[in-house]
Parts: sequence; structure tokens; C-alpha cells
Amino acid sequence: MTTLAAAPQPTARRVRVWFGEHVIADYTAVPEKAIEYQAGMTRRFASLRITIEPADAAVDLDADRR
Repeated sequence: MTTLAAAPQPTARRVRVWFGEHVIADYTAVPEKAIEYQAGMTRRFASLRITIEPADAAVDLDADRR
């Protein structure tokens, strides 16, 4: 008898919109929704930097200022 392992669950993605060094939008969702959000933000804020990364890998840049 063959047993199949469950498919790995997709990991959440974190999308951030940056104005210089300041985050002006922060959104975390499943990969499909995060990609849709990133596309919308890219259209709306074409001149700003927009990042997408695994949510568990995101680091709070203000953590050392607290």
C-alpha cells in the first residue's frame, strides 16, 4: 500500500510599499492574494519600491529603534 504525503501548505507572503525608508503599506496573505495586491500597488505607486517576501522572513526594520 502506498501512502501519499499531504501537499505542503503555501506560506504567507508579505508585501510592503516603501516611500524611501518608510513602509507606507504592509499586507500579508497567501501567495495568490499577495501577488494580486503587489500588482495593484505597482500600478498605483509606479515610482515607489514594492517588495514581496515570505512572511516569516520579513524583519521589522524599526525593531532596533524601540
